Amino acid sequence: MSYTTVLVERRGDIGIVTLNRPERMNAIDNTMSAEIGEAVTELNEDATVGAIVLTGAGRAFCSGADFSRFEDAIRMSEGQAVSRPRLPMNWVELVRNGKPVVCAINGACIGAGLTRTLPCDVRIASSAAKFSMRFVKVGIVEEIASSQILPQIVGLQVAADLIMSGRTFGAEEALAMGIVLKVVEPERLLEEALALAGSYAENGTATVLEAKRLLYANHAEPDIAAVQRREREALERCYGSPEQREAVAAFREKRQPDFRKLR
Repeated sequence: MSYTTVLVERRGDIGIVTLNRPERMNAIDNTMSAEIGEAVTELNEDATVGAIVLTGAGRAFCSGADFSRFEDAIRMSEGQAVSRPRLPMNWVELVRNGKPVVCAINGACIGAGLTRTLPCDVRIASSAAKFSMRFVKVGIVEEIASSQILPQIVGLQVAADLIMSGRTFGAEEALAMGIVLKVVEPERLLEEALALAGSYAENGTATVLEAKRLLYANHAEPDIAAVQRREREALERCYGSPEQREAVAAFREKRQPDFRKLR
């Protein structure tokens, strides 16, 4: 598929989506908002891809929403007609029900740039990265379920501080909060992200998807019986699967399982 605001490539069984408006610090306009979802959907539907890396071109990961979107919002509030592209799927549903997504945050990760990463599975950052939940600074509030997901990651008090202040913070503070899994030097960021994604892609795609869905369905579920029921149902789907059979055969043959051959 052809895109104008993102780049899509494949390296082995890793798909890479690069936000590609470096002259605007990868600010998300209406076209990019649609194309990010379309690109991830494309890679989710590609049986040869086992995991996805999301990153940015140039010196920013994503500086937030393009200013044109704020102007559109004001026009809409005044009753004016505004054309917006139809998104292929809700972003949270898309990434939480799809293949593992590793965000390689190479620079500024502000507002909608940050909230775009929060539903993803893992985030790693360049030591040069900067973050902000900047919404109150521009007269709006947080979105993409971040009012729930952020406090789940960092705790309620820290989330309150980040949301109500809109302050900017660096990669090491993001690491201490748990927003990112690790911080690496800029020149090693993509290499580290690809290695991390590769550690997920080497496992069976069907099993990883089952495990992901369990995680996100259960991590905030107060009903322990519902948690166990989902686990039993998922286990029953896994029993006797090609991936389980390959794992058992590999154990008996004293070798590493090769789940890639099952794709």
